[in-house]
Amino acid sequence: MQKVYSAANITMVGLVRDVLDSHGIRTVIRNQFLSAAAGEVPPIECWPELWITDDGSYEQARQLVEEILRADGSPAEVWQCPECHEELEGQFGQCWRCGASRPEPGEK
Repeated sequence: MQKVYSAANITMVGLVRDVLDSHGIRTVIRNQFLSAAAGEVPPIECWPELWITDDGSYEQARQLVEEILRADGSPAEVWQCPECHEELEGQFGQCWRCGASRPEPGEK
């Protein structure tokens, strides 16, 4: 098992866990109820931690965590569907008209 994420906010740890779980990466939350020890133990030591159960998934999990943390909430740029050429708002990952997936950056 390896730790991939820790935060003061259990909600954020839960969000990251949900994303990793949706990618088939099994996780365990540690220190979920340790906040009561804050003051006796340094606060950062009481933060909830997200650990993956399969060490072979570490790189994929680390990349997903980085993507989540990079997301700044600002809307992505408008893009054009490669199949039907419909113009779509940045928050959509799939064309509403034909169902084609949004191309990766650098892809046409």
